[in-house]
Amino acid sequence: MATVYQLPLRLLSVSGKDKLSYLHGQVTQDINLVQENNFLWTGHCSPKGKLWAALRVFRLNEAYYLLGSEPEVEVACRELSKYGVFAQVDINITEHKCFGVLHNAANDICETLELVFDADSNACQFAAGKALKLDDGSLILIFEHTESIPDELTVEHDPSAFQIRDILAGEPQLGEHGIDEFVPQMVNLQALNGISFKKGCYTGQETVARMRYLGKNKRAMFIVYGQSESPLDVKDLEMQLEEDNWRRAGKVIHQAYDLTTKTYYALAVLPNDLEDSAILRPKDNGSVSLALKALPYSIEDN
Repeated sequence: MATVYQLPLRLLSVSGKDKLSYLHGQVTQDINLVQENNFLWTGHCSPKGKLWAALRVFRLNEAYYLLGSEPEVEVACRELSKYGVFAQVDINITEHKCFGVLHNAANDICETLELVFDADSNACQFAAGKALKLDDGSLILIFEHTESIPDELTVEHDPSAFQIRDILAGEPQLGEHGIDEFVPQMVNLQALNGISFKKGCYTGQETVARMRYLGKNKRAMFIVYGQSESPLDVKDLEMQLEEDNWRRAGKVIHQAYDLTTKTYYALAVLPNDLEDSAILRPKDNGSVSLALKALPYSIEDN
């Protein structure tokens, strides 16, 4: 039986007559590019250009859906609703259920659920909801809350294995401590084609454009990992300058722990000129040493 991982993700729906124009003016992505057979990354920013959420956006049943962590979706709902009263839109957090499928089980899942992805597409609708195909072949399955998971699937309630996949793919997710802290380029959204620099105005656009064209950005998101005898809950990282000299380096935005290998993985926002050989540690925890792991994409030209 194929295993699916229950994910602690939430969905925000944007529907109504003005859904496209309204959402287009609020997020970093060109919403005109979102079709029935694809999903794209996008950022939702404050007027100062700081990220409230890094989200996947797709279409389903005449609505746009924004997929992210619970803190991100909650703040996105709150902020989008503030100005939604001036447009014909309905904005709601839904009760959809989200599951992750690792790439080695994807073919079996596609057969079981009769998922058919068009050539060059990364999303498809199926009887119970929507499926998103990730770059490494893994899947995110979104089930309507009224639908049951097929008996042929085994549900794993610990999402750690899939969250580690997310981290190693360099896919941002903001926990509550990362919200309203970073501009989109600091979590590599431009490397995931999550920012349109041609679409025109949207909330926070001036700051995002300034980071690109004036070279003001000094931070980026990196993968860090290291051995730990137990799970960690890390907020801040320190960088070693000399043997006994450490200074604050940056903030962890997403983390997971592999119990089998006793390995800690995280996404952290750090100086973008950090050396590959940099030695890091959790603040005030000298017993754990962390190193950088190469991102699966380039941030050099972004």
